[in-house]
Amino acid sequence: MATRIEWVGSNTRLLRQIAEEFRGTQPFAGMTIGTGIHLEPKTVALLLTLKEGGAKLVATGNLNTTQADAVAYLRERGITVIGEATRDPIKHLGFLKEVLASKPDILLDNGGDLFDLWRQNPNGNLLGGTEETTSGRARLEPLRSSLNLPILVINDSPIKQFAENEHAVGQSVLESYMRITNRVTNGQRVTVFGYGACGRGVAENFKGAHAKVSVVDRDPLKRLQAHLDGYDTPSRDEAIASADFIVTVTGGGEVQSASDLPLFKSNVILANAGHFPTEINNAAITGSPEVVSTDVFSDGIASLTLRDGRTIHIIAEGHMFNLAGARPLGNSIESMDLGFALQARCLEAVALRRVDATSCVVPVPRDIDERVANAYLDHCYGPAQ
Repeated sequence: MATRIEWVGSNTRLLRQIAEEFRGTQPFAGMTIGTGIHLEPKTVALLLTLKEGGAKLVATGNLNTTQADAVAYLRERGITVIGEATRDPIKHLGFLKEVLASKPDILLDNGGDLFDLWRQNPNGNLLGGTEETTSGRARLEPLRSSLNLPILVINDSPIKQFAENEHAVGQSVLESYMRITNRVTNGQRVTVFGYGACGRGVAENFKGAHAKVSVVDRDPLKRLQAHLDGYDTPSRDEAIASADFIVTVTGGGEVQSASDLPLFKSNVILANAGHFPTEINNAAITGSPEVVSTDVFSDGIASLTLRDGRTIHIIAEGHMFNLAGARPLGNSIESMDLGFALQARCLEAVALRRVDATSCVVPVPRDIDERVANAYLDHCYGPAQ
């Protein structure tokens, strides 16, 4: 019987096209690409595409999103995968250091971990690479002078912003919420923390599912945008106190913690869809003296009972719940195919020295965006006349 990995691979049309091209052009011949990225079926398709281009791959995952079947599939096909799924940041740091010990020529980073570690102990092989996320870009931008390498930020591509972050993340968060909790959305009060592209997509999808959506963002321009888009923008405390479901998608640090316990409505559900598992301080909340008992359900929901009788639920311990919750599917295949086509083309540009250190932590070049957009549309409508 065919696997889900094979189903995903058969539907990544852009990556299959690029892989066929790479077999002939071999842009990564003789090079090692080190990666620290969510290891799940769609990233399998990306890594196998890079392998077709002649690359030796040394890969590890991100905190708590590594899927065992993806690891086994990659290893069977000659890709070195370091480590396994872990929620231990110290163990994860060790995996990242092992990737760098292979002295990669190119890095494919997801959150800035690999580039930051390399900066602290550089070696002479590194040509540059890519960073997938907004979180990683914010982390690496202040380090430009010490990095001094071409690093193309995939998340700053307009394609990534509207196709994956806005449309696909929004769909994925809604789908994951309904699959994991099996709870109604109609008439429920949902509070979204963060109104970047991902937050906009999450808010829009829950609004479309007939929820009453509030948005919280520290940026007054984002709050105004949310207001004009039709969402409530109450004070932070009011948005927490009224919510049946709270989702954090800021890309930043601590958003919910034990200090918010007095505000939560009984039976509220907390989930994080941001890259790092820091937006919900799970340890502080679960370790609070206000929590008198905890039940953990098989689908990754922890139910906390407080001294005053209220119950609070946290999904996946505050990890990215659409990739770390029960039966994690992540974003849609087509959206990731677009984003990973950008990845493949940007890594190709680094390997062929088409970009230099003046492109340190910058958006995807416009010509690559246009090439990927045209390739996708050609599949839908045929080549433009």
